Amino acid sequence: MTPGTADPGFRRELGLPDATALVAGAMIGSGIFLVSADIAAAVGSPGWLLVVWAVTGLLTVMVSLCYGELGGLFPHAGGQYVYLREAWSPLAGFLYGWTLFVVIQSGSIAAVGMAFAKYLGVLAPGISSDRWIAHLGDVRVGSRVLPVGLNTVQAVAIGVIALLTAVNAVGVRVGKWVQNLSTTAKVLGLLGLVAAGLLLGRPDGALRSAAFWTARAADGAPLGPGGLLVAVPVAMVGSLFAADAWNNVTFVAGELKRPQRDVGRALVLGSTVVVGLYLLVNVAYLNVLPLPDVAAAPEGRVAAAAMGRLAPWGGAAVAVVVMISTFGCLNAMILTTPRVLWAMARDGLFFRQAGILDPRSRVPVRALVLQGAWSGVLTLTGTYSDLLDYVIFATLLFYVLTVLGLFVLRRRLPDAPRPYRTWGWPWLPALYAAGASFVAAVLLVQRPLYTWPGLAIVAAGVPVYLAWRRRVPAGGADGRPG
Repeated sequence: MTPGTADPGFRRELGLPDATALVAGAMIGSGIFLVSADIAAAVGSPGWLLVVWAVTGLLTVMVSLCYGELGGLFPHAGGQYVYLREAWSPLAGFLYGWTLFVVIQSGSIAAVGMAFAKYLGVLAPGISSDRWIAHLGDVRVGSRVLPVGLNTVQAVAIGVIALLTAVNAVGVRVGKWVQNLSTTAKVLGLLGLVAAGLLLGRPDGALRSAAFWTARAADGAPLGPGGLLVAVPVAMVGSLFAADAWNNVTFVAGELKRPQRDVGRALVLGSTVVVGLYLLVNVAYLNVLPLPDVAAAPEGRVAAAAMGRLAPWGGAAVAVVVMISTFGCLNAMILTTPRVLWAMARDGLFFRQAGILDPRSRVPVRALVLQGAWSGVLTLTGTYSDLLDYVIFATLLFYVLTVLGLFVLRRRLPDAPRPYRTWGWPWLPALYAAGASFVAAVLLVQRPLYTWPGLAIVAAGVPVYLAWRRRVPAGGADGRPG
């Protein structure tokens, strides 16, 4: 693919404010309201909880700076899939698209949909993981017993995924307005939460703890430097999930008015604003709750626990904010990911129907429906934390590979137009790749029940790729080089 060219067929409806709203809207979902409980349990210290969020924020901004250059170089629908294909090989691009569809994005959609339903359960107690529409029995996996069937939380999650799939099938303009409104509402909601937590703090809040920097494992054992070197990356599973999906705007580059310029700007602006908000939200939590209360928040609902302590209606108010937040996050992911499936299908590496744009809406409706159906299936396969662990490990692998692709493309295409160049080259990309690789390596050892299956899913894409390649003549399905 020629650098700097654009895709035909899509409607260029998205400006810089829309792209920035996509970045922020995709990032702010359920995680910031839930995962601090697991982080607090893992590190046992208010100070180290904030360090976990700060390191996550730093890595996120660093990688967004790197992707800005790639977005300017290849302003095409498909984003990261295209970057990997062009930097490494069609196989690398396919493995990303395959894993994105099977686990990364569909799993995130399922997990965020389930979080939407859980917080709706605060307002409607009949919506609960204990309320079964159809309970088929239990399955033992190792030492765990997993229930099989459909409960009311899963039913609501599937319903909201179906609703937003239908909304985005109408066209990118409708999806854009849903995104802009929901992102504005959720940012205002987070700012309200921060203001309440900082202005109405409690004397026993964790910020005032005498053991602010005394880290402890979940079993209460003190954590020295070696223990922290492991505990912090493991604790980052939650914060990385909460800060993920910032790259989704690259998928819709074919619908940006000025993709060469605006992909990079939206990535940096959106991710910086969100990680700053996340740190402030966690300071607000710690200003209201003792750390044990953060770690033991019912069903991980830290935001509801904090605001419920300030006012009788605080928990219900947070539930509304979270529902708006997760609704907007779902919209962003549902809107953007089918463009990757479209790009893969155009290369002959996915179902041909996914590469067809609807003649009226000019969006890949069939890819939208396929993504929605698979995400619905994933809501039935495990708990929120199960999906979270699968998603983050696979995501880190591809982020590192994409950033390393910058070095390949700088050498291979030295004279290609680069409207945006990575700040701090080459040290910043190298530092990100080293830091993210270390986190991934720790997770591979410490969370084998989920990370090794995640790695197996990526590897399983190899025979699938070979099968697709046998179906496509030389030159690809649409005449582009394979």
